[in-house]
Amino acid sequence: MMDNFDFRNPTQILFGEGRVADLDSQIPADARVLVLYGGQSAQRNGTLDEVRAALGKRNVVEFGGIEANPRFATLMRAVELARRENIDFLLAVGGGSVVDGTKFVAAAIPFAGDTWSILTEHGANVTAAVPFGTVLTLPATGSEMNHGSVITNDAVKAKLAFMSSHVYPAFSVLDPTKTYTLPQRQLANGVADAFVHIIEQYLTYPVDAMVQDRFAEGLLQTLIELAPRLKEDDHDYAARANFMWTTTWALNGMIGAGVPQDWASHMIGHELTALYDIDHARTLAIVLPSLMNEMRDAKREKLLQYAERVWGIDTGDDASRIDQVIERTREFFEELGIPTTLAAYDLGSEAVDAVVEQLESHGMTALGERQQVTLDVSRRILESALAPAQLTV
Repeated sequence: MMDNFDFRNPTQILFGEGRVADLDSQIPADARVLVLYGGQSAQRNGTLDEVRAALGKRNVVEFGGIEANPRFATLMRAVELARRENIDFLLAVGGGSVVDGTKFVAAAIPFAGDTWSILTEHGANVTAAVPFGTVLTLPATGSEMNHGSVITNDAVKAKLAFMSSHVYPAFSVLDPTKTYTLPQRQLANGVADAFVHIIEQYLTYPVDAMVQDRFAEGLLQTLIELAPRLKEDDHDYAARANFMWTTTWALNGMIGAGVPQDWASHMIGHELTALYDIDHARTLAIVLPSLMNEMRDAKREKLLQYAERVWGIDTGDDASRIDQVIERTREFFEELGIPTTLAAYDLGSEAVDAVVEQLESHGMTALGERQQVTLDVSRRILESALAPAQLTV
C-alpha cells in the first residue's frame, strides 16, 4: 500500500528558448547578486553575457570554478566572498554540480558553526538559506527543481548529500538551446544519471502506486527513445526540450512520493567518485546492473514489471526475463558510450576493498529500500562489476 506523504515543490520553472531574459522579473531590483558558475563553457556559449544583460544595474559579483563534483573547499571560498560582499541572492549558471554547490553556499552563508556539519548531518541542522535561482545548462541531476545537494570533500575523501526544504531554488530557467554545445560525454552522462534517478525510486517492491509507476515508466521510455536522437542532431530542439524536461521530472519529488526508494547505487557510486574521481553517472552505470542481479530476489516483482513495461520483455520464465532486462540495462549504458565495469577504469579488487571501507566509515552499512544491502552485499556487487565476464547473469 502507498505510504502517506506530503508533496510540495515551490520552484517556479521558466521553460523555453530565450527565457534567460526573464531573470529581471524574478530577482529583486535591489538585490546584491552572486553569480556562480563552473568552467569557461558558460562564458564561451554566451550564457553568462545573457545573464549579465538580464541582471541590468543590480550589484553583481561573480564566482567561477565550481568543479564537476563540487568541492567543499571551493564552495567555502564562495561563502567567504558572499559574506564579505553582503550578498542576499545567488544565481547558479551551469549544470547540476553548480546548482548543488550553490545550494550548499546558500545554506552555509547564514550558518553558525562548522559548515561541514551541514553534510555530516545531512541538512538536519539547516534552518535558513539565502534565496537563489538557477539557469540550467546541463540537464542531468534534477537539482534545479529539488531540495538536495551532494558535495565532495577531498581532504577526507568523502562525498556526502544533504537535503533541506530551505534550498529549493526559487526559480529555474530551462532553455533547451543551452544544450546545443554540450559534448557527447556530458549528454550521455545526463541520460544515465536521470535514468538511474528514476530507477532508484521505481525498482523496489510494489505498493500499488499506479500513478508513480506509470510516470516512472514513461520517463524511462522517453530517455530510451531520446538517447539516439541526442547523438544525431545538435540542434534538434524537440529532442533537447524533452530531454531537459525529463531529467527535471526524474528527481523533482513526484515519482518518489509515497513509495519505497533504494539509492544504494548512488551511495556506492559516491564512494567511487570520491576515491577515483569517476564521473558520477558513470559510477551508477558500473553499480546498477550488478546491484540488480544481486538483489534480483528482493526486487523480483518490480524487475518483471520493469522488463515488460519498459523494455517489452514478456517471454520466458521469470529468471530468464530478469536475466534479459539486467543485460538490456547494461547494454543501454554501453550504447551511450559509458563502460559498466571497474576494469574499464583500470580498477581491480583493491577498489572493492577501498569502497567498502569508505562505506563503513560513512555509516553506509545497511542500504536499499529494505536496508538489505549490507557491507557484504556491497562487496559482492562491486566484485561482480570488476570485469565484463563477471557481469553475465
